[in-house]
Amino acid sequence: MDVNNKITTAIFSYDNHITERIISNLREIELIKEIIIISNVEISDKTSLVKSAFPLSGDTIKRVIEKTSTQYLMLIVGNGIIESTGKGIEKFISEAKNFNAGLVYSDNTEKKGDKTFSHPLINYQTGSIRDDFEFGQCYFINADTAKKCLPDLISIKNNLHYSGLYDLRLAISRKSTLKRIPEHLYMVHIREESSEPEKMFDYVNPKNRQVQVEMERVATHHLKEIDAYINSSNKKSTIFNNNFTCEASVVIPVKNRVNTIGDAMRSALTQKTHFSFNVIVIDNHSTDGTTEKINSISAEDKRVVHIIPQRNDLGIGGCWNEAISHSACGKFAVQLDSDDLYSDEKTLQKIVDKFYEDKCAMVIGSYKLTDFKLNEIPPGIIDHREWTDENGQNNALRINGLGAPRAYYTSIIREVKFPNVSYGEDYAVGLAFSRQYKVGRIYEPVYLCRRWEGNTDVSLSIEKRNANNFYKDSLRTEEIKLRQEANRTKKQ
Repeated sequence: MDVNNKITTAIFSYDNHITERIISNLREIELIKEIIIISNVEISDKTSLVKSAFPLSGDTIKRVIEKTSTQYLMLIVGNGIIESTGKGIEKFISEAKNFNAGLVYSDNTEKKGDKTFSHPLINYQTGSIRDDFEFGQCYFINADTAKKCLPDLISIKNNLHYSGLYDLRLAISRKSTLKRIPEHLYMVHIREESSEPEKMFDYVNPKNRQVQVEMERVATHHLKEIDAYINSSNKKSTIFNNNFTCEASVVIPVKNRVNTIGDAMRSALTQKTHFSFNVIVIDNHSTDGTTEKINSISAEDKRVVHIIPQRNDLGIGGCWNEAISHSACGKFAVQLDSDDLYSDEKTLQKIVDKFYEDKCAMVIGSYKLTDFKLNEIPPGIIDHREWTDENGQNNALRINGLGAPRAYYTSIIREVKFPNVSYGEDYAVGLAFSRQYKVGRIYEPVYLCRRWEGNTDVSLSIEKRNANNFYKDSLRTEEIKLRQEANRTKKQ
């Protein structure tokens, strides 16, 4: 065995039993020269130990990289038992060399009990800067590249406890390629995990506040390094005009929601305001009785504008474009999904007041997750307090959502427009607004997001989740390019 092809393995140990099982497997692979354990307790197996109370800190990552004497370092991170083979490791090494990659990861197979499942991943791109990008529980980094990155790591300079690995990954991406191998090169024996609903909202969980603060610092540092950072002082001022037939429009895109559309429309129509408003319902060719339900309510209240698009290929974004381009659209276009409700009769007034208070082009509120009977369900209130006026426009590229309900100054959203998709359309325009304009925030819950079978992302297949994540990463990729161009223009 050529010593130059041997690798070092670093195991981030959270459970001694799992770690011992992984080590037992690795001992049988001749390609592995050394095993490093990152843990806050002693390990019985004779391995090299990096003892740390903060296994993902910048200092810990630095110590691991400096202990690595081989060209490649295999990282094992997660709560599953990893089962690898010599052939799988050889494939990792050959791909890393062929593509001169700084980081290489692969699809894998999961085993739960007696059942096995394919676990495909997605390709990395410029916009894959979210801290929850999935590399799997086993991946390789080029140790030489990593050592060159150490002086650039903000997690080391600022003694950050939770973001060292994220910091290293972004630094590697600035110097090298991150390569996915679309093959199943290892197996993960899965133990119990946190529930998907909880994981979906980890980044807004108050318990994780310190982690999120660190991640934001690292992401902001990365954006500055690639010249995609936007200074809040460079935002355009918003001047409102009065060339609208009413002050606000509640916009409800809908398709086949006969059981919920009536509640949503009544929630909008019962708003108490000091101004005139209407409710624009874009009925995307419903076939289940939704159209008739809208007609019955609009016959009783002339504030309802019922639109059935001529096109048959519209997603939610396309439906929004129909609403904001309509002559009846008010000065401010305010979201209400057909499944959801405003929390009380004052929501619309609070949103419009916020536009004038902050002189902003977009307002984003906070919402409460409930079941169909309006009982609060975990994690409860989603208020996105990670947003700040100073850095929200940059941190928006790291996180996966901006909150709800969303409202737009109609003159500007008509210029920006929505992509004609049914996932991520709101995130796309949120990034565009935050790049150029001030965004106002309401941190009290003004919206009830009703979760029920058929409207939740939790039950999506891994292939669909991957497609959604890849699309949002592509939005970030394009947005980063636009921000870099804007910064270059300012320097000229």
